[in-house]
Amino acid sequence: MAELGAHLTAASAVDDRPSIFEAVAQDSLMAAVKPALQHLVKVLAESNPGRYGFLWQWFDEIYVVLDLLLQQHYLASCSASFSENFYSLKRIPMAESRQHPLATAGLPKRQHWKSLLLLVLVPYLKGKLEKLVSSLREEDEYSIHPPSSSWKRFYRAFLAAYPFVNMTWEGWFLIQQLCYILGKAQHHSPMLRLAGVRLVRLTAEDIQALEKKLAGTTSSQTHSIKTQVQSAVRKVLGGVALSLSTGLSIGVFFLQFLDWWYSSENQETIKSLTALPTPPPPVHLDDGSGSALLPKLKTVCPLCRKIRVNATALSTSGFVFCYRCVYNYVKIHQRCPITGYTTELQHLVKLYSPES
Repeated sequence: MAELGAHLTAASAVDDRPSIFEAVAQDSLMAAVKPALQHLVKVLAESNPGRYGFLWQWFDEIYVVLDLLLQQHYLASCSASFSENFYSLKRIPMAESRQHPLATAGLPKRQHWKSLLLLVLVPYLKGKLEKLVSSLREEDEYSIHPPSSSWKRFYRAFLAAYPFVNMTWEGWFLIQQLCYILGKAQHHSPMLRLAGVRLVRLTAEDIQALEKKLAGTTSSQTHSIKTQVQSAVRKVLGGVALSLSTGLSIGVFFLQFLDWWYSSENQETIKSLTALPTPPPPVHLDDGSGSALLPKLKTVCPLCRKIRVNATALSTSGFVFCYRCVYNYVKIHQRCPITGYTTELQHLVKLYSPES
């Protein structure tokens, strides 16, 4: 029984597949990067809308271009996405079952482009669809279309069907992960199956080849102007992708911390931990005989010493009185009867309870 469950967390000598925890962790890594970067861009845009406002407006498009460069760089050089390479994984074609090609060899063109499109395009379209659904729901509440219009019937049907479509999509991924855990599938994600690849761990030969490729210097080919231009463009794109990947590798845990810090569940905990204590009641400023004393019962008016009628609070001190009592007192004395704080009639706030 222990041997049956050991493959979930540890590598076996025969099986080169990553554990389900490694596979899910690399998926959640890229899912956490975008919200964290989005929050940083939001802070910049709010601090200086004129200079950084376009970053917030076109964030999805800018992010998908950067993601495209990043994933292209890693697929071409490491046969893996950024997050897969971060967890020492690589992609191999489904046909390769025994002799695995080195990570530096890259994927075949078909699997390479299918992997690139599924890594970049699917999350982008899914995010756009979620924003569309959110905007349609807001429009449905404040719609100017007549209830019987064909457009309103269409998007109401779309809004009604979307939760079931989303549930089917998420259920597809969950079933695939369960099959992977039970050893019935070679992929933990349907996206890998559609790309025609599967994940395996990097071997010692892969790591050595990657280190040699990183340390080695490529000889410059100057056969023609076209070759020089292509080489320059390739170097620029590779440099951008490399700098982006290096920055992400360094700040990946910081980005995950930001994503956790600004999550809605954590914000409730932060508010409860950092909330200021309830301030004490104001002290008496006037110790003369003219100050009213607080009654023992909270429902009694300090002025007339009877059960309050039309409870009214003073915004300057927070104490509650009968409306008629405090109105007459403030009109004459221009101060709070308890604390002596300077008070005017506009500081009277009537309180309404369900019983009244």
